[in-house]
Amino acid sequence: MAESLLFSIAQGVLGKIASPAFKKAVTICCFENQIHELENTLTTVTAVLLDAEEKQAKDHRLQQWLRRLQDVLYDAEDILDELECEALRKRVINQYGGVREKVHHFFSLSNPLILRAKISHEIKEIRETLSKISIEKNQFDLSVRSVDNGVVHLRSREMTYSFINKLDVVGRDDDKQKIIEILKRLDDKNLVVIPIVGIGGMGKTALAKLIYNDDRVKEQFKLRLWVCVPEDFDLKKTIDGILKDAIGQSLSNLDIQQSQTFLRDTIKDKKFLLVLDDVWSNDRSRWEELKALLSEGASGSKIIVTTRSLEVASIMGTHPAHNLNSLSHKDSMALFKKWAFDQKEKQPCPDLLDIGNDIVKKCQGVPLLVKTLGSLLYTKGEEGYWAHIRDSEIWKLVEEKKDILPVLKLSYDHLPSHLKRCFAIFSLFPKGCAITSPRLVRIWMALGLISSTREKLDLEDVGDGYIKELWKRSLIQEVDESESILSFKVHDLVHSLAMIVAQNNFSAVGLDTIEITEGVRYISFSSRSLEGIPNFDGVPPFLRKRTSKRLRAIKFEFDVDDGVITAEFGRICISKCNHLRYLDLSCGSFEELPSSICNLKQLRSLHLSKNKQLKKLPDTICELQSLLHLLLNHCSKLGYLPKNMKRLVSLRNLYITTQQKSLQECGIQCLENLQFLGLTGCPNLQVLFERTGQLTRLRKLEIEDCGEPISLPFVELIALEYLNIDNCKLMLTDNNKSNFPSNLRVLAISRSEQVMEVLQCLDKSACALESFSVYDCPTLTDVPEWLPNHTRLRLIHLIRCSNLSSMPQGMQSLAALKELRVENCGQLSERCRPTTGEDWPKIAKIPRIELDGIRVQWTED
Repeated sequence: MAESLLFSIAQGVLGKIASPAFKKAVTICCFENQIHELENTLTTVTAVLLDAEEKQAKDHRLQQWLRRLQDVLYDAEDILDELECEALRKRVINQYGGVREKVHHFFSLSNPLILRAKISHEIKEIRETLSKISIEKNQFDLSVRSVDNGVVHLRSREMTYSFINKLDVVGRDDDKQKIIEILKRLDDKNLVVIPIVGIGGMGKTALAKLIYNDDRVKEQFKLRLWVCVPEDFDLKKTIDGILKDAIGQSLSNLDIQQSQTFLRDTIKDKKFLLVLDDVWSNDRSRWEELKALLSEGASGSKIIVTTRSLEVASIMGTHPAHNLNSLSHKDSMALFKKWAFDQKEKQPCPDLLDIGNDIVKKCQGVPLLVKTLGSLLYTKGEEGYWAHIRDSEIWKLVEEKKDILPVLKLSYDHLPSHLKRCFAIFSLFPKGCAITSPRLVRIWMALGLISSTREKLDLEDVGDGYIKELWKRSLIQEVDESESILSFKVHDLVHSLAMIVAQNNFSAVGLDTIEITEGVRYISFSSRSLEGIPNFDGVPPFLRKRTSKRLRAIKFEFDVDDGVITAEFGRICISKCNHLRYLDLSCGSFEELPSSICNLKQLRSLHLSKNKQLKKLPDTICELQSLLHLLLNHCSKLGYLPKNMKRLVSLRNLYITTQQKSLQECGIQCLENLQFLGLTGCPNLQVLFERTGQLTRLRKLEIEDCGEPISLPFVELIALEYLNIDNCKLMLTDNNKSNFPSNLRVLAISRSEQVMEVLQCLDKSACALESFSVYDCPTLTDVPEWLPNHTRLRLIHLIRCSNLSSMPQGMQSLAALKELRVENCGQLSERCRPTTGEDWPKIAKIPRIELDGIRVQWTED
């Protein structure tokens, strides 16, 4: 059982019950009393859940109890979602009228009376099961645990100390030298704080020890202090730790006032170096209290902070953080040899070295993992054993090695409860793949993992905030932002952690997988072709079995070959997996989606992109009132969309490629909750945009390959923040120009002969623009002189605009600008060359500059 993930599931169910939207649904369906009783019982069980999860490793009965609880929690989520679906159905009937049902449907679930009776019966069953589980908890002597701001602390961590054997550290000389130079160079009167940031196991503490024990540092600071900071940044414990290191004995018997006085006296007028190791808490007030006390030291005193959190580094640091990167392969091999081979051997076995080289590649430069696997192989001279380690899944080895697992799990344990389930979703992605924020947020939303506590904050923005929070905690890396979209990767070690966390709930499967375990709710296909799978009948064997009925997500890791996702594949997914929230049938090879799609009442995300055979959608798709995302882009033969799409009252995200000439007949313009609309190769769009009165919440509009000229009704698109125009001709009337979206944050123009005319609209518009990109526009001859007026600009991309000549004056005033990319832009590319280019002085202060594909200047914020 994944530690504290179950607690997060329970918290999610309780959070849903407490949400205003769900309470409204309960009132509509008249289930208040039953839901209230369910909430009370679940609250009682949740109170002891943290203790149960920590004790389960030593008690098989407790493990079984937790598995039963997990099943009933998932069942509870299913029935709560079903209740919400029924409330939405009632709303649609009241708004648009009912759908005629045949007489023989009277006894089916399409009859609201029968459906209500079914929901009532299932809630009763869940309540009774949960009550039994609640009574059974008493036999385990479980204690109530507290939760600090949503953060679960399941295990204590090992305290650190300042001693280090320098021979045990490899590849950190440059990092050490850089920080020592900072210590020497900065001689401010105020206290200087230098953060060292990196993921767990990267060697932050080891680096701090190298610096702390360097002779040059000892000479510079006569008083050196080291403390491992408590997780909650308890001020008294932190001060006591500093004092213990200073005088060599514990003063924990002093009260807080006495401790503070003693600390001030100890450091007064002394130039000191203090290492605050392994800081987790982002409590600014406690840090400010400690900093005030430490200011009693002499001018030139310094503090080094090690942390996994960029947020902590931002709060505490007075100097930009030093981001600790992975070791090079050469340094990793040197470290591996130290731990895997007897140093008395003059030359290790060449065959073992070759295998060791492959093992080290898997470690991706994480010193702790290199050291751990090296020590695992020490004295093991059998080539077969080394090959076994090389071919094993790293995450399984990580789980077996108890010295690295606590280090990994700390990052997870310190996540707020709502982020734990979001983090586990990383296990559905292949190792090393690039993940984009829209794709990940869509999955989170579909699975109900995002909730907004603020009424005006959209779920997509909340999801982006979740990603940035994971970034701050060093759980994602190689983060790149372009046109408000984040792209990033997950380190293999962090991916292994996600696999450990999610192992009972998530599974990677192949087209030939025969069986999945009972508890699996989310699957990701790793196969992309039928090669090597003989006698494939169009459906993976496990999908035909009973265990598939509880699946909530079916996802493909890659674009699959033609013939993999057949009509029969889709039919079985829809008929067998009634609780699906996320269904990916992209790259399918079927002409029509089954009409039974309407049975997936809880479906929130449906991906049908890149289906070259799809010709029509069934009318029954309009009965999916919970659907949030419908992706139909690059479905080149799609010629029919249902006329009642206005009944998709929850739809927020719609991407379409269609031959249908009258999109307005489908009711798209009546989708009042639609926020993201993408249209590719769609004819006769002008008629659609003449009737957009209800698209007042539309935030993102992408139009590509539009044949006829169109006039966008900017006066009605009052919420528009993102506009992407690719190979489209706009009719820019005076009314359009004067009503250009005032909230526009992102503008991207590609393959447009009108680019100069479009840009003129920005001259007098509100200066909210944050991202400005132009691609493949040779008619763009000048970067507008007024561009520097948009002082919120963070990103400028100018790609393949061959006739651009120079940067405008005033670029230096764009203080918020973080990134500039110029590629194949003729004379402008030459003028932006570092130091020698005429325009270089205008752009030299921009932190990240990429010129013709080369990063000539690239520093993190």
